[in-house]
Amino acid sequence: MKPTPTLSKLSTPSQQRGMMMIEALMAILIFSLGILGMVGVNALAVASQSDAQYRTDANKFATQIINQIWVSVARVTDAAGVTTVTPASLTAFQHQPGGANCAFAGDVATQALVAPWVASMTAAGSGLPGATAVMQQIVVANTNIQRNEVTVTVCWKAPGDAVARKHVMKTVIN
Repeated sequence: MKPTPTLSKLSTPSQQRGMMMIEALMAILIFSLGILGMVGVNALAVASQSDAQYRTDANKFATQIINQIWVSVARVTDAAGVTTVTPASLTAFQHQPGGANCAFAGDVATQALVAPWVASMTAAGSGLPGATAVMQQIVVANTNIQRNEVTVTVCWKAPGDAVARKHVMKTVIN
């Protein structure tokens, strides 16, 4: 039979030399990782808040021009008492109707109410970051299927964005 080992001799303090230093370094490492994680979460929260603010501002600008179009278009009433929007007054609001993906082209609206809208969106400090007049679009569809449909596309490019972001709002003007 083999004798069972006994703990006849416990570790001496000289054999444990440096263990407290290793424990302290491990505690500092764990604490540092926790702090770095909190900094990363904070940075993500700030970026998300900024993105939400830009989307809110884009919605505000799109709603602003749609409301202006609702108020400003010319309407006529026929003999039967039906009021309709005149197509010419609605298409006067078109701005950059061609192109795609925030690189629009085409006629710039001659409507005096569209120019201040574009200027307010592209103004430094109060508009959307990275927004230009070429990045904004108002398209009017006047077909039998899409009668008086207005599509407003608001684009901006926040710092650090590789591509432009956009907000699209559609409505029918009656």
